Amino acid sequence: MQVGFVGLGRMGANMALRLMQRDRHVVVGYDAVPAVAKTLESEGASAVASLDELVATLKPPRVIWIMVPAGDAVEQTVLRLTDLCEAGDLLIDGGNSHYKDSMRRARHVAVHGIELLDVGTSGGIWGRELGYSLMIGGSAEGFARAEPLARTLAPEHGYAHVGPSGAGHFCKMVHNGVEYALMQAYAEGFSLLEHGPFDYDLHRVAELWNHGGVIRSWLLELTAEMLEQDPTLADVAGYVEDTGEGRWTVEAAVEHAVPAPVITQSLFARFRSREADDFGDKIVAMLRKQFGGHAVRRTGTRRV
Repeated sequence: MQVGFVGLGRMGANMALRLMQRDRHVVVGYDAVPAVAKTLESEGASAVASLDELVATLKPPRVIWIMVPAGDAVEQTVLRLTDLCEAGDLLIDGGNSHYKDSMRRARHVAVHGIELLDVGTSGGIWGRELGYSLMIGGSAEGFARAEPLARTLAPEHGYAHVGPSGAGHFCKMVHNGVEYALMQAYAEGFSLLEHGPFDYDLHRVAELWNHGGVIRSWLLELTAEMLEQDPTLADVAGYVEDTGEGRWTVEAAVEHAVPAPVITQSLFARFRSREADDFGDKIVAMLRKQFGGHAVRRTGTRRV
């Protein structure tokens, strides 16, 4: 099927490529940086220079997938597309927007006969090869229209319609909160091994745990890979960023009076990492790079 793609960064470009290469979906791509869209064009997509041109190129009823940073970038993109699109068009926000913003935006576009799906998307920079986990919020009708795309983007059993508007992004928010806690648990464990009385080969331990151990996981697999490449992480600064979803998860826990002490403490541990340099913090910083391509600070760089 034909789909417009807005935002061709790490995630957006790889998703567009997976759509084209696996099931030959027709992608029309737009990015605020024209050279980025031209790069995708060399892979078989059509590149356009503006949202106006994107909408004019797509055949109605249009399907447009948005992969731009959460916040004002999504807001302005949705507002502009609402002005340009027609009744019956479908917008999909596949970024990490706050679920309440997604619900509000869905109500706004509905006045114009347009639907907005909120799709929590997990898979990071490995999604092009392995597939993305897609948590889809919106109407059943909108989900049915987007399902051919979801079927291509996700591995088997890797996508689902999880509820009405907002449900997709709420589900992804909690997913990322759990991710924070898992990463922190691994970080603390390896930090204890590194500081303990034995001279462990930490890469070997990670591999060992990941073969039959009850704590085996993809995150542990990534830990093993990075420790094989750099056993001491000596030049990695233990400065761990947070991109919002962990904070939102803790705020939601407070709002709904749900105890979430482990997730909350993992968020606070990231704040603490900006004041001290610890081996466990280096593990978390490198894990974020391994699965999401996030930048890592090197030792000696100024912290801001």
